[in-house]
Amino acid sequence: MQSLALGPFALSVDRVLLLLAVLAALFAGWISSRRNGRNPEPALLTILLVGVLGARMGFVLHFSGDYLANPVQIIDIRDGGFWWVSGVVSGTLCALMYLWRQPELRRSLSIALVTGLLVWGATAIPLAQLQSNTRSLPDMVLMTPAGEQVNLRDYTGEPIVLNVWASWCPPCVREMPVLEQAQHDYPGVQFLFANLGEDSVTVEAFLMQLDVELKHVLLDQQNQLGQHYGSRGLPTTLFIDAEGQLQDTHLGELSVASLKSRLASILPDQLPQ
Repeated sequence: MQSLALGPFALSVDRVLLLLAVLAALFAGWISSRRNGRNPEPALLTILLVGVLGARMGFVLHFSGDYLANPVQIIDIRDGGFWWVSGVVSGTLCALMYLWRQPELRRSLSIALVTGLLVWGATAIPLAQLQSNTRSLPDMVLMTPAGEQVNLRDYTGEPIVLNVWASWCPPCVREMPVLEQAQHDYPGVQFLFANLGEDSVTVEAFLMQLDVELKHVLLDQQNQLGQHYGSRGLPTTLFIDAEGQLQDTHLGELSVASLKSRLASILPDQLPQ
């Protein structure tokens, strides 16, 4: 399972697990502070904020060239551009500062942090094992807008970026020029564009109106890909290695920088610059 639908919204599973861990930490901190000490909720939220900002700034600095070309994207976190290493370092330093300077918080804050880590580990590890059952590219036949049948496994042998989109999805539309350009920037990668639930007339008219040229457009009218990979949101982009194994996923709009970051998972010997 890659994402969950919450009403009209979709969240990637890893973010849902992080949210559960944060809620567990807040609850544990509140319980542990009822008799003695202070509620660590403000400290926990500050640590979380510092960690998120650190993760974002680390990612932006790593791909500074791409962000400087369009500085507005620095604050547009919808591209999912976060570097977990700088986030963990920032959050840890902030937590240590609280533990050092505010002794009255040490017990409750420590219990909250440990609880959050345990909840995250207890959910993330089983999920990773469950996801391993759907890592292989399925033996699935889809149609092209021209009416030809294509088996997805015919594309194995080269790394694959499989983008699931629809014409009514605003972030799908916004990321299309990025993916169109990527076809030319990474000729050793197969870019596949699986439209969800629309007919060939609608798809071709939309692409013509948007003025983008996509090389491999497929029609997934029965949401077969979403059922196989457990994806319930758009756009979803799957990063599959040359052996047909899923290595990474991205729910939401891609920027140039976040696409480069994800491509590293299927181009281990050719890291994007």
